[in-house]
Amino acid sequence: MTRAPFGGFVAYRDDLTRTQHGCSERGMKFSSFVVLTPVALLALGCSGGQAEPAAPEAAPAESTPAPAEEAASEEDAAGPVSIPTTCHDGSDPCTADPKWVKRLCQDVYPAVALYLNSPASPFTRGYLSRKTKAVNASGGATSGDEWLKFDEQVVLLYHRKANLGGMSVSGAEGGFDAIRWDGGCVTLDGSEVRMEKPPEPLQANIDWRYLGEDVQEALKAVPSVRDAYVARKQECKGAYSGDVSKECEKKDVALRKAIVKAVQSGEAKLPVPARRP
Repeated sequence: MTRAPFGGFVAYRDDLTRTQHGCSERGMKFSSFVVLTPVALLALGCSGGQAEPAAPEAAPAESTPAPAEEAASEEDAAGPVSIPTTCHDGSDPCTADPKWVKRLCQDVYPAVALYLNSPASPFTRGYLSRKTKAVNASGGATSGDEWLKFDEQVVLLYHRKANLGGMSVSGAEGGFDAIRWDGGCVTLDGSEVRMEKPPEPLQANIDWRYLGEDVQEALKAVPSVRDAYVARKQECKGAYSGDVSKECEKKDVALRKAIVKAVQSGEAKLPVPARRP
């Protein structure tokens, strides 16, 4: 093969024959020559001009769930992300979503306890029928007070049904998970709590330090709470534990009573606590 005019090449006769695979071997005569341009040379080969494979189609993009759908699925899995405000499945006594209660009872939430004792909270209040040791069967923390007092008020949050193996036994009421005024969860037997309100219900201690600034400010907006808070601060000199005077203890009780009254009456406009499960 030699160069031809106009940049091509001359292919003289040669002994070429096609093999089964499209390549050539000697055995056939060409009596004429062909002028091959560079483009033609590029197209000529042993492949027999096979077509290039088509590019694969792009896979369809996976659909991404909308933020609202993600929030809904998260709430289904772990319960509501805010404090419930309705009875769970029309429960009687009125209790909260069990998934939310499980999260709540893993820690102590003093501000949430106040919110659950406000008039906006529908959950059933219970009262201790006897002095009872504070136990949290949910596995979480309990509050500082080791014992619940007779007539102490709690909010019932989860009804533990009695496991009787399918039998019906009169008087078998199961028990409750409840929250005290100090924010700690307790598990009570059905015989340890009653629904009838005593003349003067008692409350667990309310530690002002742990209520959170948002709730503290809402409480201080009530004049009686603000006055009790200032009086306690002046008497106790900022002390909350250790050796304190008898007068300081009295001021502490007066502040707790002022808080309870303001919360239960609705005079204190409590926000949804920033610290919550």
